[in-house]
Amino acid sequence: MNQLNLSEVTEYVETNIGTFHKKRIERLDKLKLKIVLKKKNPYLFKAKHILTASEIVQSIVDAFISSNEETIFGDWLEGLAIFINQKVYGGWKSGIPNIDLEFDKNKVRYIINIKSGPNWGNSSQISKMKSDFLTAKRTLRTSNSKLMVVSINGCCYGIDNNPDKGDYFKYCGQEFWEFISGNNNLYIDIIEPLGHKSKERNDEFIKSYSKMLNQFTRDFINDFCKLNGDIDWEKLVILNSGKKN
Repeated sequence: MNQLNLSEVTEYVETNIGTFHKKRIERLDKLKLKIVLKKKNPYLFKAKHILTASEIVQSIVDAFISSNEETIFGDWLEGLAIFINQKVYGGWKSGIPNIDLEFDKNKVRYIINIKSGPNWGNSSQISKMKSDFLTAKRTLRTSNSKLMVVSINGCCYGIDNNPDKGDYFKYCGQEFWEFISGNNNLYIDIIEPLGHKSKERNDEFIKSYSKMLNQFTRDFINDFCKLNGDIDWEKLVILNSGKKN
């Protein structure tokens, strides 16, 4: 085990955080109005008495952004966790399907599936993760039958006061970052560098976001509003739920 050098962590974050912001804008630029409309519930808009194109557009765009950013940032944090663990324990990005990180400590091989937060999946998704852990263990023991393997579901934020799940351990927030680094304060230390040039990058994002809202609102009015300005709900529902769509 090596001592974690926080200046290296800061340098990594400041050097690579731009990738997250770049992907946010790239995903936004590729977004298409009709594709998003097909994924949202038009009946809910009607039930909430939404009457303007701008309200519908902003609602669907904001929902997309929220979900999309969670995924993008989760992938970015996975990279940070692997970098940190590599520096301390010599860990590596796993080549086993659906296992993100492997490292050895005290003659134990840890296999880790990294998620953003603790409430990441339903029962079937959790069952799939358990199955992936079992497959990974069998793969590793093929080459070393005596290898002790422990499965970990690591969550970058949140709390789980019952980490022992029987088939695996679930470490969240402070406990996860301490587990992969040996530093019990790391979950706080990484906050500051994450804000590196965040205002400038967010200003760029807001510019793209505002431009897209205007374009989508214009397109929605042209395609899904009547000449008198009312929303054409029938046309919207047909796009979303019609057999030919």
